[in-house]
Amino acid sequence: MSDDTLYSRLGGYDAIAGMVDDFFGRLMEDTLNSRFLVTLADDRKMRARQLTIDFICAAAGGPSLYIGRDMLAVHKGMGISAADWDASVDHFVATLDKFEVAETEKSEALAFYQGQKADIVEA
Repeated sequence: MSDDTLYSRLGGYDAIAGMVDDFFGRLMEDTLNSRFLVTLADDRKMRARQLTIDFICAAAGGPSLYIGRDMLAVHKGMGISAADWDASVDHFVATLDKFEVAETEKSEALAFYQGQKADIVEA
């Protein structure tokens, strides 16, 4: 693994896991997006967290193996709207800012996140 991967520049597994925890916390506190998570049993929340970490780590060039479904299958039928998506983008940016992610890495991470929109937004 090269040191110039986004994975490495974000700080590796532990840093990404911390960002996912912060991001999920923000989603849970958001009245618009919390409905997608609050109904999950605790073990499903833990699984969603772990799969999200693995997905991001693998996509960012890290050594993780993502064994989950593709984003279209994961989010199909959830009815995620453009407004839901826009709010999640705001939370994602707030998380990157909280962790003081440098502008280059922030732009790359945001571009990756935005690239998932077509597979996630339905309504």
